[in-house]
Amino acid sequence: MLELNFAKGHEITAAVASGDISAREVVEAALASVKKHDHTLNAFTDVTVERALSRAAALDKARASGKPSGPLAGVPFAVKNLFDVAGLPTRAGSKINRDLPPAQQDSPLIERLEAAGAILIGALNMGEYAYDFTGENVHDGPSRNPHDVTRMSGGSSGGSGSAVAGGLVPLALGSDTNGSIRVPSSFCGIFGLKPTFGRLTRARSFPFVASLDHLGPFARCTRDLALAYDAMQGHDPADPVCVERRFEPSLPELSRGIKGLRIAVAGGYFKKGAFPEALQALEHVAKALQVSREIELPEAHRARAAAYVITTTEGAALHLDRLRRRAHDFDPATRDRLIAGAMIPSSLVVKAQKFRRWYRERVLALLQDVDVILAPATPCVAPAIGQQTFILDGVEMPVRPNIGIYTQPISFIGLPVAAVPVPLMPLPIGVQVIAAPWREDIALRVAHHLEEMGVAVAPRPPMN
Repeated sequence: MLELNFAKGHEITAAVASGDISAREVVEAALASVKKHDHTLNAFTDVTVERALSRAAALDKARASGKPSGPLAGVPFAVKNLFDVAGLPTRAGSKINRDLPPAQQDSPLIERLEAAGAILIGALNMGEYAYDFTGENVHDGPSRNPHDVTRMSGGSSGGSGSAVAGGLVPLALGSDTNGSIRVPSSFCGIFGLKPTFGRLTRARSFPFVASLDHLGPFARCTRDLALAYDAMQGHDPADPVCVERRFEPSLPELSRGIKGLRIAVAGGYFKKGAFPEALQALEHVAKALQVSREIELPEAHRARAAAYVITTTEGAALHLDRLRRRAHDFDPATRDRLIAGAMIPSSLVVKAQKFRRWYRERVLALLQDVDVILAPATPCVAPAIGQQTFILDGVEMPVRPNIGIYTQPISFIGLPVAAVPVPLMPLPIGVQVIAAPWREDIALRVAHHLEEMGVAVAPRPPMN
């Protein structure tokens, strides 16, 4: 009998399609799991019970009448609360947005997943306005790491990481501006996919930094990532950066293995400051793939600095009116960084954008010589909730901004990345599998190969 709380999405779909279980039973099990565990994990901010049960009933009725099931039939999922969900205000982790009227229509990515048969069961906790790496929210409380509930889930998609790792849902959506899919994936020990910038539509989601924002899935296996990613592909004129490309399915490519792929490990910057666990995970993955080549991304430290400049200035511009009207309703840490961003001189922003173009050209040149680059996802395993500092490269540094030291130089130029969990004890940690633009299929192939080898595994947390 399928154990629904930790069943993978493709297992659920197979059982629903065969009639071994109904979509309603799957949804009821997910809702019961949320009720039982979310008071501890604090992953959800909204649970859409009636909607989910209605959707499940419709799916069961369609199956009974002989209609074909979709590739995600019956799979419960939830979304970071910056996605528009019809009937809910789009919080984006803030106090201010709760005063907005409810969204009139779902995000296109929700619509596409539901068209594939998935069933939305709610919206998830996140860092305020996505400006966060910790998963801590002053308005809703921190989302907690299922492997140790005293530790961070990672942010800003902390509720997404917590809900998937904790077995509440097999699939969730999040956003990644500077690392907000890859960081929760690393801390919570699950798989995540940050697609190429412009691959998936961001329409009807609350933005953070328009030139850096990506949306993508979390799951406990690569097959579910591929199923979700494939279901969400497609041009959308409502998002001006969403490209017109033919459908490029990743699922059929998963089992091709790594033969013929040129893989290298990122050295230099990507090995400085890392805790032993991060280096151990990277070495474990490289050894399993028989990779000995090391390359260096040029000026990666400057890429991170430029990413900060662009993040803070674009973020400040977006929130300037809210800062003027309701500064007291922001998380003080978020507010102060946005105010600082508003004071950065335009000449520095121009320099950051020029550097961005230069850096992208250099990294793309490297990706003509290699197909995949491996790098740590985070410098450490999940810190304690509320922890303010840690030691990086022998220097005491603030935790909050420095969790993303290895993710920012990658999202800065929009590369696709699969985050894979390495189940170290007592806590997991992630590795980035980075590919050239539009080659999500290659990143997922390598991630799947590592999963098949038992190297990349989403470990079951002890809380369950």
